[in-house]
Amino acid sequence: MFRIVRNDITRMTTEAVVNTANQHVAVGEGCDSAVYEAAGCEELLAYRRDKIGEVPEGEVFLTPGFRLPAKYIIHAVSPKYVDGEHGEEKLLRSCYRKSLALAKEKGIRSIAIPLIATGSFGYPKEEGMRIAVDEISGFLSENRMEILLVVFDDDSTRLGEKIYPDLEEYIRQNYVEEKKRHFPFPGMPHAGRREDRDTGAGNVCYSQAAMMGESAAPGRPMQKKKAASRPAEVEEDEAALPEIVVNMEVPPEEYGFEEFHESRLDERMRHLSDTFSEYLLYLIRDKHMENAEVYKRAIVDKKTFSKIKNHADYHPQKLTALCLCVGAKLNLDESKDLLARAGYALSPCDKTDIIFSYFIENEIYDMIELDIQLEEHGLPCIIT
Repeated sequence: MFRIVRNDITRMTTEAVVNTANQHVAVGEGCDSAVYEAAGCEELLAYRRDKIGEVPEGEVFLTPGFRLPAKYIIHAVSPKYVDGEHGEEKLLRSCYRKSLALAKEKGIRSIAIPLIATGSFGYPKEEGMRIAVDEISGFLSENRMEILLVVFDDDSTRLGEKIYPDLEEYIRQNYVEEKKRHFPFPGMPHAGRREDRDTGAGNVCYSQAAMMGESAAPGRPMQKKKAASRPAEVEEDEAALPEIVVNMEVPPEEYGFEEFHESRLDERMRHLSDTFSEYLLYLIRDKHMENAEVYKRAIVDKKTFSKIKNHADYHPQKLTALCLCVGAKLNLDESKDLLARAGYALSPCDKTDIIFSYFIENEIYDMIELDIQLEEHGLPCIIT
């Protein structure tokens, strides 16, 4: 089992915890300092001085947990990040690989691992997460162990505390209330329905395409169908809705239109028929981003991104497409447009879609925090 959790590594009750350790016989910053303080600094430091000594980067060693809830501490001597060109990735992968191998050797059945080297050691967070997931997944493909990847720092904790109450309200407004409007009405056609996994098999939720009298196959643009007859109940409900008024009299100069925006509009019009792949690459260029920056932030595998880049008609899975919306820092309209080119839409009946919508709408482009929120809402995680 592999999960990402937000917690303090020193409070984990697994058999072992991993510490981001210093190569010298000294207490480092961040995770190392917290572990020594919680375990008992004098005892742990004396044990290392007498029985371990200095250890090079990329290597690991075992100590008792002393005052920690965990029985053992596996210390992974982490690399200092310079620029990614000095063997940092190889050393970081070694920290995960050798920590898990040592745990297996000692018969440890559960272990908590911090996001190694992404704090005071300076390793980029998204890249560090990608390496962690890669190594842990590789280990679990051949071994059985409960592995918890622990994300804890001041920034992530503050972000989580800020997000949670706002996200709960957003879900309540966009999911619970919208779901009621999508229950089947008498005479409603069955095309486009899917089971609502939160309310049981008996409640059916209709996709946006079916409600609009449209159909779409993956990778194909939607085509209009003849609209189905509308039940009287729907017309009565719509009659009660407030009228939406769009003010068309805002002076153009306030938006800075003229030549710049006409040029931008012409540019977008030239991409109307783009496939998912073509439009994604256009948006990345338009935002002056690098491809690697996008797929690393999205925590999407480089091979998968290469397939999208090199095959104009490549059809990604929906979760991959959603992650790339985050990676490319798209706004909500851009995200909907990009998803539609792969035959997808953000559904008001799917909590995963609602959570992605919240993050994108609020410009929170943090896949790790998003994955934690999915976990805390009882939904399947993406990274794991």
